[in-house]
Amino acid sequence: MDDRQRLTLIERLLEAAGLGAAFADEDGTLRGVSPAFHRILGGRPGEAPPRDLAGCLAPAERPAFERFLAELRTAGEGAGLLETALQAAGGPRPVLLAAAVVPPAGGLPGGAAFLLKDRSTEVEAEEERRRIAAHMQQAQKMEAIGTLAGGLAHDFNNLLMGMQGNLSLLRLNKEKDHPDLPYLQKIEAAVERASELTRQILGFARGGKYDVRVTDLNRLVAQTVDLFGKTRKELDIRKRLAPELRPIEADQSQIQQVLLNLLVNAWQALGAGGTLEVGTENVEVAANDPERPPDAPPGPYVRLEVRDSGEGMEETVRKRIFEPFFSTRSRAEAKGLGLSAAWGIVRGHNGFITVESRKGEGSTFRVYLPAAGKAPPPPRAVAAAPSPPRTVLLVEDEEIVCDIGEKMLRRLGYAVLTARSGEEALTLFAAGHREIDLVILDLIMPGITGAEVFERLRAIRPDVPVLLSSGFSLDGEAMDLLRRGCRGFIQKPFSLDQLRAKIQEITAAR
Repeated sequence: MDDRQRLTLIERLLEAAGLGAAFADEDGTLRGVSPAFHRILGGRPGEAPPRDLAGCLAPAERPAFERFLAELRTAGEGAGLLETALQAAGGPRPVLLAAAVVPPAGGLPGGAAFLLKDRSTEVEAEEERRRIAAHMQQAQKMEAIGTLAGGLAHDFNNLLMGMQGNLSLLRLNKEKDHPDLPYLQKIEAAVERASELTRQILGFARGGKYDVRVTDLNRLVAQTVDLFGKTRKELDIRKRLAPELRPIEADQSQIQQVLLNLLVNAWQALGAGGTLEVGTENVEVAANDPERPPDAPPGPYVRLEVRDSGEGMEETVRKRIFEPFFSTRSRAEAKGLGLSAAWGIVRGHNGFITVESRKGEGSTFRVYLPAAGKAPPPPRAVAAAPSPPRTVLLVEDEEIVCDIGEKMLRRLGYAVLTARSGEEALTLFAAGHREIDLVILDLIMPGITGAEVFERLRAIRPDVPVLLSSGFSLDGEAMDLLRRGCRGFIQKPFSLDQLRAKIQEITAAR
């Protein structure tokens, strides 16, 4: 094998490894450049290769390159590696440069030999790994906070249930001019405010779905924006709704709450006035979309966008806006969980939210919800209502809730049987199931859970109407029970009027 063949073989091996080779004389002028080296520099076949390697680098990288070469020449021997970047049309392109001093020998001039490797793919892969890791870390943190918040909200709702129930009964005995009535109304308003806070906490904890159905998002957006605009006349609100928008499967009241939270956030960012744009669009989320969280499947989505011309956010603020109770406003101005609840609700609908914002340039929130792939169903005809229930079995393990629940039901005119556990409920039901017209069933109980009780009640009497009750929102297991025949759901705390309305609703739907 002669020298030419050896050089050709070496060149092919370097090419296979993704490396380009070049030689520069002592003044830095490139003399021999392999096709791979020329291609990595951005050259095209047939073009003359560049003569100045420093001129091919991004301007910010050139001083470091010159120092790198000077150090090699001073040493007079050895080799070195330099991570640098080429100047390219799409921005600096990362490369790895290996250089070695070649001393004069055999009458040949000295200089430097270079190997060049394009690191664009490696850098992109590393950035993607970091993005996925950051998404996963954020998701795990929010999931842990959500689990804790959901448990606290459930227990707090049971306490509020005792307060709300007693208040409802106290108010029944008060005339409109009774001196105690204003105080009772203030206490009830405080309970309602606390209840709203726990609802927001449960929304953040991804437990906000109550009534999921195929939904026309355009109609929901138009109604919500028009309602919001009537109370914020100083804003220039513009709607941009895509024609033939795909339907979504969603709890309409919860998605409406997401939009309202985003609108209020934008209004607060705008201050005295400004432009607020709300739009919808059909989009395809690709597997390599940098905004897609790792647990969000690629495919067809519907995107809801809320854009404001307000003050924008610093990057440090943008990264924290979905954390519970984080706010850049004063304690007096901050209200509830706003964006945190919106994040939880959207995640609970298997979607995700992205935020684009720069200080002084406004903010854009984008909500991605999976497309349903089917049209909303036509309204269903309501059958004639049978006679209302007479005997109710109340299954509730919390003493304070069981006690007030029994009093409320008796005040509404029902005979009441109470059970403090799943085992006791099954015993009572088996002994007199024909006399029981309705079961109000707590979902979260020690021992036999509400879901197990429901299945065993149905095994004894398949047509028994069951109303689920919980301090949690309707999601997961409760949603599954509704699909399997449970008649309805009521969230604690509820008032006497809400309980009456829910029982009447179940009766009418039978």
